[in-house]
Amino acid sequence: MSATIRDVARLAGVSVATVSRALTGSGPVSGDTRARIVAAAEELRYTPNASARSLVSSRTSTVGFLLPDLYGEFFSEVIRGADLAARAHGYHLLVSSTHGGRDEAEAALHAMRGRVDGLLVMAPDPGAAALAADLPRSVPVVLLNGPARLTGADAVAVDSYGGARAMVRHLLAIGHRRIAYVAGPESNHDAAERRRGWRTALRAGGIVPARDWELPGDFTEDGGYAAARRLLAASGAGTARPTAIFAANDVMAIGAISAVGEAGLRVPEDVAVVGFDDIPMARYVNPPLTSVHVAIHELGARAVARLILAMSGGATHRPYRELIAATLVVRASCGGRAPPAADMPARARASPRRSATAAPR
Repeated sequence: MSATIRDVARLAGVSVATVSRALTGSGPVSGDTRARIVAAAEELRYTPNASARSLVSSRTSTVGFLLPDLYGEFFSEVIRGADLAARAHGYHLLVSSTHGGRDEAEAALHAMRGRVDGLLVMAPDPGAAALAADLPRSVPVVLLNGPARLTGADAVAVDSYGGARAMVRHLLAIGHRRIAYVAGPESNHDAAERRRGWRTALRAGGIVPARDWELPGDFTEDGGYAAARRLLAASGAGTARPTAIFAANDVMAIGAISAVGEAGLRVPEDVAVVGFDDIPMARYVNPPLTSVHVAIHELGARAVARLILAMSGGATHRPYRELIAATLVVRASCGGRAPPAADMPARARASPRRSATAAPR
């Protein structure tokens, strides 16, 4: 049987309350007594009961993380960053996903009630964030990459608009004029911001975005592959072929590279292909993928840092929004060299920006 706190108290010759104060640091205990208690606990291999401790302190030492999905390098990197940051602060991470369903999001949030001291919500559509608003006020919430405004909640987001704009400006600078775009899910905020950046940069370059060059996608390899095949089939029927394909994330870009190769074309000689996120795999595909770098690991870590501050700030905490800059990474798949730093848009080369506001934008 596992040793109890009473066993430790008996072996150390002190009261249960003294053992509790010594092991939790919640009250004064002399140095000799503390040493005796620690030695007794080690001898008995005593492990404090986390559930019992949380009943006394009303703290669980756990933070929840609700994501739209758990599959793929992007989500695994976000989780890794959040987990390492949480552990550094003495917290564990409880992870769940919604798979895009409101019912699943509601069930996950319900399961986390009473089990977490704070909550991270990656909500690219407003549904999960709206559900998070129903949590008790005592549970601080930090939103990641979402459009929603939640009173009292912090927000951490990637500058998807600025990153996409920088990518298209680079493609224009190296001579591309027919730049197709493979979008993400219709309701996804990041996908919408990247499409807005694509359109804005084209118009600034004197080009009206053609409807035929904007294809739906779903952030999967299959989605990028299917979209590129549609583009290339249309060009074979007499429509001018795009000289570049900009996919709203890297996994769709990887699918597009496969479709271009199957069509007997070369990347980048016949069609340039670029992506967004700069997942670890991007540098290892053939040819290496030009992408917009997102500090994915840092996104999770910063969200946890904001949550720790919110949990410790109590009533004095002010909502805060942090925008993390995205940077252009030029590799072989676009057929051009990286622009000089002075020529890059300030938004693309800036260090992460922060803004303290009365509420997230």
